Parts: sequence; structure tokens; C-alpha cells
Amino acid sequence: MYMIIVGGGNVGLQLAKRLLSVGHEVLVVERDSQTADRIATQIGEENVTVGDGCEMATQRDCGFGRADVVIAVTGEDEDNLIVCQMAKTVWSVKRALARVNDPSHEEIFKQVGIDETVSATGIIYSMLEQQIQPDVLMPVGTLGRGDHEVVEVELSPRSPAVGKTRRELDLPDATHIVWVLREESGGHQVDDHMVFASGDTLVAIVPRSSAEALRRALAPPAI
Repeated sequence: MYMIIVGGGNVGLQLAKRLLSVGHEVLVVERDSQTADRIATQIGEENVTVGDGCEMATQRDCGFGRADVVIAVTGEDEDNLIVCQMAKTVWSVKRALARVNDPSHEEIFKQVGIDETVSATGIIYSMLEQQIQPDVLMPVGTLGRGDHEVVEVELSPRSPAVGKTRRELDLPDATHIVWVLREESGGHQVDDHMVFASGDTLVAIVPRSSAEALRRALAPPAI
């Protein structure tokens, strides 16, 4: 697959290394010539070009029109949004993925049709929040071109799910609790007869639009 990475910082560099190592054709677009020269010594000059990934001329020269995937990982959310929007609307790229530096911008990216966003800040915050208090949904992955999330949540004694089976929970449509992890007995596939207990870590697949409804089904009401 031909993959274009816009942004030659550490994220772009490490991503390019991984993709090249498994045989993909990769081009990193970096506007700063010194940064481009530095990463070219690590992944090869043929895999790096100097240019502004937001400009149509640069995109044309880099072959956006034949790219299978465009990944925007600059330090500026506005640039990442523009790159992905143009990739989808101008060049009809099948997959456009973006790094989101400010988690509050994620909804904007979704509204304009960006296939998938990654917010390191949001992921780290979710992990910290789960350590501080249970019943917090933590995203661990996406499915279906980003339309569905894989989430995990540790149940507290106050969770409305404790003492109930999957069938007894009021889950949103197209949501599936598929796995439970228990300290004393390890992981188990969830069936309709399993009774959830305090301390269980549940793994569920949920449409992104229903994540809040799932949280309400599993988390206790605020005091």
C-alpha cells in the first residue's frame, strides 16, 4: 500500500519506520528542510520530501491521487484537518487518519468525515482516570473504519451492572459485551448467563455514537 505521512516529527518518523519495515511504500512530507534531511538519513531520501502538506501543489507532486492512506501527524490540529479533508474530497483517498493534539477538537474531525483520529492526550487521561476511579470507559481500539470503539471498564461496587447478566442490562443498540477479566480466574468470554461482579473488567464493542449511553448503563449515577 502507498501511505503518505504528513509531519516529520517523532510520531511521523517512528510510524514511517514501522510501515517501511513491513513492506509498505511510504512518503513522509515535512515542511522544514532540516528536519526532512535528518529523517532522510534514517529512512532514506526516497521516502522523504520537503513541502507543505496543506498545499494542493505539494499533494499533487507527492501522489495523493494514488495514495491508499493519508496520515496527518503534525503538531497543528488545523493543518491535520486540512490535509485529511483535502485527501478525502479532492483526491478521493480511501482512508484519512489524523493526530489530534487537543482532544476537544476530535468531534470536529468526526463531523467532517475524517476516518479516524488519535489523541494521545485523551488516551493518557482515560488511563489515569481509570486508575483514580472505576466505572470509566477507556477506549482501547476501533473497528469498522472507526465507526465502533473497543472499550474497557472496571466495575465498582456501585455499578448498576453488578449482580446482573448481560441480558438484564439496558445496553444501547449494536453494543456487545464480549469479554470479562477477573483477577482470580483470568479472562472469560461473556455469555447471557454470566453474572457481573465488582472488580470485573469488561471489554465491549460499541458504536461511537452510543458510547455515552453505554457509560450510563455501566457507571453509577453521580452523587
